[in-house]
Amino acid sequence: MRKPFAITLDVGSSLANRTGTWRTERPVYLDRLPPCNHACPAGENIQGWLYHAESGDYRRAWEELVQNNPMPAVMGRVCYHPCESACNRGQLDQPVSIHAVERFLGDEAIRRGWAFPQPASESGKRVLIVGAGPSGLSAAYHLRRLGHAVTIHEAGPMTGGMMRFGIPKYRLPRDVLHAEVQRIVDMGVTIKLNAKVDNILDTMRAGGFDAAFLAVGAHLAKRAYIPAGSASRILDAVSVLRGMETAERPQLGRRVVVYGGGNTALDVARTAKRLGAEEAIIVYRRTREKMPAHDFEVQEALEEGILFKWLTTIKQAGETTFTVEKMELDETGFPQPTGELETIEADSLVLALGQDVDLSLLDRVPGLVIEDGVVKVDANMMTGHAGLFAGGDMVPSERTVTVAVGHGKKAARNIDAWLRGARYAPAPKHELASFELLNPWYYTDAPKSVQPMLDILRRQSTFEEVTGGLDEGNALFEARRCLSCGNCFECDNCYGVCPDNAVIKLGPGQRFEFNYEYCKGCGICVSECPCGAIRMEPETI
Repeated sequence: MRKPFAITLDVGSSLANRTGTWRTERPVYLDRLPPCNHACPAGENIQGWLYHAESGDYRRAWEELVQNNPMPAVMGRVCYHPCESACNRGQLDQPVSIHAVERFLGDEAIRRGWAFPQPASESGKRVLIVGAGPSGLSAAYHLRRLGHAVTIHEAGPMTGGMMRFGIPKYRLPRDVLHAEVQRIVDMGVTIKLNAKVDNILDTMRAGGFDAAFLAVGAHLAKRAYIPAGSASRILDAVSVLRGMETAERPQLGRRVVVYGGGNTALDVARTAKRLGAEEAIIVYRRTREKMPAHDFEVQEALEEGILFKWLTTIKQAGETTFTVEKMELDETGFPQPTGELETIEADSLVLALGQDVDLSLLDRVPGLVIEDGVVKVDANMMTGHAGLFAGGDMVPSERTVTVAVGHGKKAARNIDAWLRGARYAPAPKHELASFELLNPWYYTDAPKSVQPMLDILRRQSTFEEVTGGLDEGNALFEARRCLSCGNCFECDNCYGVCPDNAVIKLGPGQRFEFNYEYCKGCGICVSECPCGAIRMEPETI
């Protein structure tokens, strides 16, 4: 009878448990780019500040957040959070409510009086910024952090730009805006109000500035030709919203028609309701699905009693009546007139058809290229004139507060490099941490926290803030819903599942490393990593 085949190893020898020669692939720890970070127009390290927030260290979380965005309390209210659309958690239950945690941190900083540190040293360089809106304020903050002397010239009587004159108080309370602007001023940034720049080069020479950043907002309302009688009351959305910041509020009447389909049109209609209008009607030439306004704002407007006339356009304006024409979509989905007219009664018509930028300050500046009402800039945000940079509404881009804040940061870094005779080179981005790289088995369902809403009656009659913030408990819970996509958070899974004891713990905050003498390349650590922070790479000989 054949004896069973057997191998005897000397377990005391140095080679007994070594398996490294068996491998064709080896595991490697790496950092991947979280999709929330990737989608943020302001370039925030969202996962980074959520990590500190979930541990309850709100001060450190806020400090990490403001490395990239100096106005989190504002952003947490007015940003349309594309980060949440990209959030991998949305494929499990619901995205992390990133904007709500950001708002909590911003409000906590205001409540506790947290301040920005002063720059460590002064560069001796002077930078002019034109416009105290989100892009200009962001650039001022980042330039000041780098030690430059910064002066903002603002044409209006107050700071904030379109954050103040384009976003109603029920979305952005003014004390919040003031607090975050004041924190930037306290760093040493000078803001001159009612200081319109008529010629940028003359102003730079007079002030001895070494560089300038143009951040003029789109404050000029676009018009449409509508035949109207002399008594017709036709206003523009920018003037209406700007008037809300002055002592004399606009008189819109009991029935108001708003022509347009963007978020500004919704803001005007909802403002009209709060001013006492019995009816506020939005007329839009396309369907709801084609409205550029965000769905949640449309829903809030409907809840407040705003009426909508889809596939409709204004044809003529009378003293108290307006003639509208019904539209229909052609085979390409483009609206076409039908000839079917209707008369609606209203006291005023507000045009919300978009805004343009006043570029008169750039007259006779050599080297500039202006197309479609905006200034062309290169990859470093510099115009065709050396030392003259531009961002926000002045350049081709999406017009949101978050995009503008991102422009300000990017411009500041490039201006700083230019002043030093260098060229700013951003760090290369890591590969994206897509959902299929995660192991969601380890996570349980935890639907996101719901922010409180003001009751409908108060929403229709006051300018109190509509959406409330999270309390500390909910903010902590929400931060802990983050999956830490692509980045190790030391869960010890790889350490626990490795059959070869090839994972070495390096201590708190130091993560792990592999002992490749013992790793046989089975890949269990990769499949069991919850956040996709390990990958297999081919062995090299």
